[in-house]
Amino acid sequence: MNEDTNAYLPIEDHGVIGDLNTVALVGLNGTIDFMCFPDFDSPSIFASLLDAGKGGSFSIHPTHNGMKHKQLYLPDTNVLLTRFLSDAGIGEVTDFMPVEALKEGHELIRRVACVYGSMEFRMQCSPRFNYALSPHTAVQVNENEVQFTSEGPDGISLRLKSTGPLQLKDGDAEATFRLNTGEKVDFILEYVTSDTPPAIDLEAFVTRHLYETINYWKDWVANSSYRGRWMEMMNRSALVLKLMISHRYGSMVAAPTFGLPEEIGGVRNWDYRYTWIRDASFTVYALLRLGHKQEAKNFVDWVDKQCDSLKDAGYLRLMYTLEGKLELEENELHHLEGYKNSRPVRIGNGAYDQIQLDIYGELLDSVYLYDKYGAPISFDFWNDLRRQVDWVCHNWHRQDEGIWEVRGGKRHFLYSRMMCWVAIDRAIKIANNHSYPLPNRWVEERDSIFFSIHHEFWNEELQCFVQYKGADTVDAATLLMPLVRFISPKDPRWLSTLKRIEERLVSDSLVFRYRTDEAFDGLAGGEGTFSMCTFWYVECLAKSGQVDKARLYFEKMLGYANHLGLYAEMLGLKGDHLGNFPQAFTHLGLISAALSINDILEGKENKRKI
Repeated sequence: MNEDTNAYLPIEDHGVIGDLNTVALVGLNGTIDFMCFPDFDSPSIFASLLDAGKGGSFSIHPTHNGMKHKQLYLPDTNVLLTRFLSDAGIGEVTDFMPVEALKEGHELIRRVACVYGSMEFRMQCSPRFNYALSPHTAVQVNENEVQFTSEGPDGISLRLKSTGPLQLKDGDAEATFRLNTGEKVDFILEYVTSDTPPAIDLEAFVTRHLYETINYWKDWVANSSYRGRWMEMMNRSALVLKLMISHRYGSMVAAPTFGLPEEIGGVRNWDYRYTWIRDASFTVYALLRLGHKQEAKNFVDWVDKQCDSLKDAGYLRLMYTLEGKLELEENELHHLEGYKNSRPVRIGNGAYDQIQLDIYGELLDSVYLYDKYGAPISFDFWNDLRRQVDWVCHNWHRQDEGIWEVRGGKRHFLYSRMMCWVAIDRAIKIANNHSYPLPNRWVEERDSIFFSIHHEFWNEELQCFVQYKGADTVDAATLLMPLVRFISPKDPRWLSTLKRIEERLVSDSLVFRYRTDEAFDGLAGGEGTFSMCTFWYVECLAKSGQVDKARLYFEKMLGYANHLGLYAEMLGLKGDHLGNFPQAFTHLGLISAALSINDILEGKENKRKI
């Protein structure tokens, strides 16, 4: 075990680059310490963020100590610059991945340059294949090229090419080189297949793809229809969300990492490299509001395929692989020590076969939004959805594990029941929009759920809606009650519930999703505040008429972003980022909150179509 937790950069001290197949995390120190390759859900090749000694990394840094570090994105792109500044010289590493929409192939490109003075750099490429489980061989092809091949039936090959000389040492590629003002060295790490082309003019290749990649991202951002406040943060959130969308499938990972802890030294370390149905409505809403209709269409098409492949209603799962499969068996990587000794490191996700009734509401809400503001859905898709709604009508009263995927047993959760109401309500709206036949029972069941929530989940003594039937606790998921239009944001019952949530779950402007209790969620330890819930909270404040307070808290929350405008899943007491990084749900919440606050400040709250 590595007792030196200083060997790990803070989670927030990273930028992210990607090619719409996978991403790499690049530290402020110039080290790529996390990357699954060639796809989001492939095994890792670099994972020193999860084990500084065994995980593998790709580092480029000056040999001189005492450097000042800076990191920034080229404006409106996912091209990342890491700078090293000293009196003797200024160095710069430009990291990017050519996106698959422009070309076929999987490549990580790193351009090292001396901007001023003279600087000596050291490069070390140390892949550790298959979550650092599989040994590999390394072959020096020529002075400027090394090929790594992992052993085993699922082994892959990587090729590192450079415009400078490389050396092999103990299976790793190394290089030490000095650059003067204006000089540069390029490195390309690529996925090798039988049809991978031979070595080419690397410098020209890197320059061409750098400009093409910059233009791709700038053109994509230019398609946004948003022109309101906080443009830079909105565009950055949109760009990081785009990075998490699979070009091949149209689905989106909840986060591109696994195993990063919700509490340092804790056990809440999950794999988020999958697509949650729950994310669907939030993703479709955000993309449609920003004008990115093609991404919304691709995601809805992916959801359509999942519904079409179901044998019968009631078999919709809460999460799938990017391809739409259910190969998510959870395992622990006991050989990895975890980020700052946070064990266990898990891959797969055991929650995939839980019953979570709320997913039907998120599914139908996303389809309703797309059907109304994107493009009309097909009749065949409607028939698939209709069977799911019939199932919800028969099963909404069941217990489940809820939105937070608790492992302490099933309950009658308010959020799950409310989203069943959303499922039926949106299905009714879709049917009315198309004049489809509408079963009378749907209206009856929708109204039954409405009264059930108001009667069975309202605590008269506490004057609030509670987390689950019979509870005396509140849940940040309840913040979605007015956001999904179940209740008016100015209804007296809702305002008193909001006040109770503030008393129990809000610390300044930051929001805990619930107060952790081992008997309730089945896990030991605690967690930080949930950044997504903070954005829900400020949106509720704005809609309730407290727009000045909402804006203040929203802008305070913007200050918790990292130096690049990125968020992990949670925040610790010292503002440190916790959990998987970057987190799609957090950035979706930011976009939704900004849209609502901006509309109210502009007087457009009741005038906008979506």
